[in-house]
Amino acid sequence: MEWLKNLSDAIAYIEEHLDDEISYERAAEIACCSPNYFQRMFSYVAGISLSDYIRRRRMTQAAFDLQHRNVKVIDVALKYGYTSPTAFNRAFQSVHGISPTASKGGGRLINAYPPIKFSVAITGGSAMPYRIEEKEAMRVVGIRTPLTDNMEENQKKVPGFWEETLQGGSFQEICQFANRLPEVILGITEYQSCGKMYYYIAAATDLPVPPGMHELEIPAATWAVFENEGHFKETVQSVFRRFLTEWLPFSGYTYTELPNIEVYPINEDRKGHTEVWIAIKKEGEERNE
Repeated sequence: MEWLKNLSDAIAYIEEHLDDEISYERAAEIACCSPNYFQRMFSYVAGISLSDYIRRRRMTQAAFDLQHRNVKVIDVALKYGYTSPTAFNRAFQSVHGISPTASKGGGRLINAYPPIKFSVAITGGSAMPYRIEEKEAMRVVGIRTPLTDNMEENQKKVPGFWEETLQGGSFQEICQFANRLPEVILGITEYQSCGKMYYYIAAATDLPVPPGMHELEIPAATWAVFENEGHFKETVQSVFRRFLTEWLPFSGYTYTELPNIEVYPINEDRKGHTEVWIAIKKEGEERNE
C-alpha cells in the first residue's frame, strides 16, 4: 500500500501550499511518479482533475478568509495566486455561485470542499476476475483523438469518438489489418511524457501505417488483465479506479507508466468477452525501457 501513502503525502504537500505556488513536479516526486501520471492517478481515484481540486480547495479557504477576517478581496485573491481580480472572481463564482464581495459578512450559502483523504475501499464487493500475463512488445496502428485532464469531459468524448468511428469507414479499415491480435479491436489511452494525452482505436499489426492513421509502440511488460462478459457497460475508468483502490494495495505490485488497453471483440452487437490490460511490476522492481 506504499503508493497510497505516497499519494496522501503528495496531497499533504498541496494542502501546505494552497497560499503559495504549487509545483506539480514536486507533488509527483513525493508520489514517486511522473507529473503526468500523478495527475492521471489523482483524477481516476478522486473523480476530478488535480487542477479542479486545487481550485476548489483554494476557493474554500478564500471563502473562510472573506467571512471570518477583515480583509480586502484583492488581498485574498493575491494570497491564493490570482493577480487578476476578474480571474479570482470567476474562480470563486464557479465554486460558490456568488461573488467574493457577496460572500463577506456571512448569511450566504457557501460550498466547502474538505481536503481529500485517500484510503483503501472497503467493499462487500463484486468480483474482479483477472489474470497476470507477460506480453511481448506490440505495435498498434489506428486513429486517435486528444484527451484533456478533465475526466468527465473524457468520459463523454471517448464514447463519441467510438460512435463516429463505427459509423464511418475507419473502423472496418482498422479491423482489416488486425493481423497480430486477430478478432479484436483495441481502445488505448496513451499519456505522453510531454503531457499530451490521446485515445486510440487501433489494431495490433505489422502492416504499414495508412495515410491519416498513427502508430504506437508498446514495450514488453507484465499486465494485470481484468475480464468482463456481456455488454460493454463497465467503463475503463471504473475498472481503473477499482484497480487502484481495491486490487493494487494488496497485490504486491505497483502501477507502471504504460498505456491502458481495452480489448473488444469485433462484432456489431457490442457484447461478448472484453478485457482491460493495466501494466504492473512487482514492488521494488524497475521496469526495463
